[in-house]
Amino acid sequence: MPSDSWRSKSIAQDVPYDDPKQLENVTKQLSSLPGLVTPAEIDRLHEQLARVADGKAFLLQCGDCAELFSYCNANQIEAKIKLILLMSLIIIYGARLPVVRVGRMAGQYAKPRSKPYETITLPSGETKEVLSFRGDVVNSAEVDHRSPDPERLLSAYFHAAATLNYTRGCLASGIADLHTPGTWRFHHVQSKSLQQEFERIADAISDALDFMKTVGADPTGDSNVLNTVDFFTSHESLILEFEHALTRDTPQGSYDLSAHTVWLGDRTRQPDGAHVEFARHVRNPIGVKVGPSMKPEELITLLDTVNPHVQKGHVTLITRYGESKVKDLLPEHIKAVQNSKHAKAVIWCCDPMHGNTVTSPSDPKLKTRMFSAVVSELTSCLQIHASLGSVMGGVHLELTGDEGVTECMGGSMELSDEDLKRCYLTHCDPRLNYEQSLDIAFLISDVLKSQRRGIPVNNALSQALLRSNRVEGNP
Repeated sequence: MPSDSWRSKSIAQDVPYDDPKQLENVTKQLSSLPGLVTPAEIDRLHEQLARVADGKAFLLQCGDCAELFSYCNANQIEAKIKLILLMSLIIIYGARLPVVRVGRMAGQYAKPRSKPYETITLPSGETKEVLSFRGDVVNSAEVDHRSPDPERLLSAYFHAAATLNYTRGCLASGIADLHTPGTWRFHHVQSKSLQQEFERIADAISDALDFMKTVGADPTGDSNVLNTVDFFTSHESLILEFEHALTRDTPQGSYDLSAHTVWLGDRTRQPDGAHVEFARHVRNPIGVKVGPSMKPEELITLLDTVNPHVQKGHVTLITRYGESKVKDLLPEHIKAVQNSKHAKAVIWCCDPMHGNTVTSPSDPKLKTRMFSAVVSELTSCLQIHASLGSVMGGVHLELTGDEGVTECMGGSMELSDEDLKRCYLTHCDPRLNYEQSLDIAFLISDVLKSQRRGIPVNNALSQALLRSNRVEGNP
């Protein structure tokens, strides 16, 4: 049986279910169902992440902030997959490195909250205190259905299974076929500059494949090297009853088969807490959110706990400080790891989203993010890692492939505060839209390409930001 030692620890963000017997019945059902992923897939991700830790691959982890059950539909799943494929292709083209693609999807149904209750304004103008929305796996966004319901754990399983099934079907059907990169394009991308940039890359890939075919070097027949890719899933391991129920023992150890990799959030990474206790017993790669409250010595204690054998690529440190704090805090965390036994084992991944959430100037109840702040933290991370002899091995983004979303200000569409309410769809944190996501991909691609050619990172960033400014229409 999988270890349940986490039950004896303090559980941060615990869910107060009214009926423990109902919860027990649901978790028994989950325990009898097949895993959503397989141990072999998890081991394959481990191998790829080890290459990221060595600087021989790049990690692209992205998707929705809080995935809703309603997102389990063909159009939204396919749009998200295509956007991530586009971004990875752009990065590969510049970096000449493999990209490990990990989606925040098929399970990212839970969200931590700073307060258990929130005050809402009813249509009548009256205010009412209700339980906070904790994600579809816990309760409903509808104010009259906020009580935690264990049956939603089963709904989460089946929505995740359907999402995974369609994702695998899309990939098996040739959605990632490099022989036809033109089919990856999106006609709703409004920026002419972004369209031209990608068309240039697509044309270069087509020319290269034509050349390979001409000289007889193009993989054909039974090989699928050029027409499919690995695509892995991830979510925050917030609801431990769900994670434990989907954990399976094998001769090699225990695997959490709810996703290929799970992460510990900024509110659930206590070294002596239940979430860390759970994470240290599973063989899945583990992500750890590293924010302003993380002390350098606490970080090392955490690494010692979840990766005692110092397995390369087992832990991804997902840094999230905010543009105003990254230059003060990131160097201390890097130095602490460099002076530990984990120096060559961890992956450093920049999350430039979570520390840069602000409120709309015109509506304090509306959260947004400035694209310029996201770029600022990302570029600062690149500079700091380079200056300390470290490597930023990946990026962690909240984004959506849905058309026309206006949740973050700035970017190539030059969205302003007035634009936010035009298509503000998120139930939690604001996400980069399609164009803003491609802006980030081109920035990363340009920097990694320059570094590959021996250009110092500061010069590489200057050139990349000049291109980004041109895309945004600035002089």
